[in-house]
Amino acid sequence: MDLLDQITELSHEFGSTAYVRGGGGNTSAKDDSTLWVKPSGTTLAGLKSSDFVAMDRSKLGRLYDVTPPQETAAREALVKEMTQQAVLPQGPGRASVEAPLHDSLAARYVVHTHPALVNGMTCGKNGKSAGQKCFPQSLWIDYVDPGYTLCMEVRKAIQRYAKDFGREPSLIFLKNHGLFVAANEADEIRKLYSAVLTTLQRHYQRRGIRCELTVGAEPDAADVAAAKENVRQAFGDPDICVAASGPFALAQGPVSPDHIVYAKSYYMTEQPTAETVRAFRAKHGYRPHIAAFGPVVLGIGPTQKKAALALELAQDAALVRQLAEAFGGIDYMSDTARAFIENWEVESYRSQQVQ
Repeated sequence: MDLLDQITELSHEFGSTAYVRGGGGNTSAKDDSTLWVKPSGTTLAGLKSSDFVAMDRSKLGRLYDVTPPQETAAREALVKEMTQQAVLPQGPGRASVEAPLHDSLAARYVVHTHPALVNGMTCGKNGKSAGQKCFPQSLWIDYVDPGYTLCMEVRKAIQRYAKDFGREPSLIFLKNHGLFVAANEADEIRKLYSAVLTTLQRHYQRRGIRCELTVGAEPDAADVAAAKENVRQAFGDPDICVAASGPFALAQGPVSPDHIVYAKSYYMTEQPTAETVRAFRAKHGYRPHIAAFGPVVLGIGPTQKKAALALELAQDAALVRQLAEAFGGIDYMSDTARAFIENWEVESYRSQQVQ
C-alpha cells in the first residue's frame, strides 16, 4: 500500500466522532520532497486519496526563515500566501493551516485529532502535570493561537526535544486543542492512539468519572415542535433549522477552537424571545447556535446539518467538561484566545465548508 493509500485509510479510521467532529483534525504523509496534507474544512472520514493537497517541502520550508509582521491579520495573510505558493499543481483545495507543523515532524505519517477523552486532560486545570506523568515521553505545548504561531512554537519545541532525547516526540499534546501522533508506520499510529486512550480511560475509571455524556430524557415530539417554533419566532426566521436533545450540563465558556467554530463560545440558557436574542447578539457578536430551555437543548443553524453539528459540538464540549473533573476541573480558553478564533479568516473558511 502506498503513502496516499495508507494515510487515506488512517484518515477514515480516525475520522469517527470518537476522534473528531465536523471538519476537525488533519492528517498528512510525506517523503523527502513532498507533503500530502488534508484540505482545510473537509472531513477526515470523507477523504479520498486524490483529495490530499500536495506541497513542495522546499518551498514550504521558506516559511520557517521569514520574519512575519507583528500585526495579526498581516502575519496570517503572509503565511497563507506563502503556504499556498508551496501547493503543487496537482494539489486540489486549500491546505490545512497546520501543514507547516506536519512538515516539521520527520515521521512519515502524522494524525492530529481532538478526542474528548484526550481533551478532558488537555482542557483540565491539572492536565499538564498529569499528562507528563501519564505520558512521560510526550511533548506538552501550552495554549498557542493556531496557525503560524502554533506551528513555529511546536517546531522549536520539537527541535529542543530531539536535542534532549535524540529523537522526535511521537505524542504531542496541545492544551485546549488535542493530540498529534507521528510515526513512520501506519500500525504504529494505531498502537500509539490505542495506548493513549486506554491509559486515559483507566484514569477516568479510577476517579469514578463516566466516559459517556450524561444526557436527560429525549424530549417528546410536541416539546421539540414547540421549541422550534419558539426559535423561529425569536429569530424572525421561518426557515431556521434546529436539532434537539435532552438536557445536559453545558460548558460555560470556550473549550477549544473546534467548539468555537461550530457551536460558538457561549450559549443561550433562557427561553429565546426577539428581545433576548437581540441582547445575546449585542453581547457576544453572534446569534446563539445553542439554546437550552425547558426539557430541550437545541442546536440552531441555517441548515439542518449545521444545526445538528452545533448540537454535536455542544455535547462534545459538555463531555470534555465532565471528563476534565479528573484533572482538577475545566480550564476554559482565555478571552484573547477566544477572540482570535472568532475573528480568524481561516476558521471562517472552515465553517463555511459545512452546508
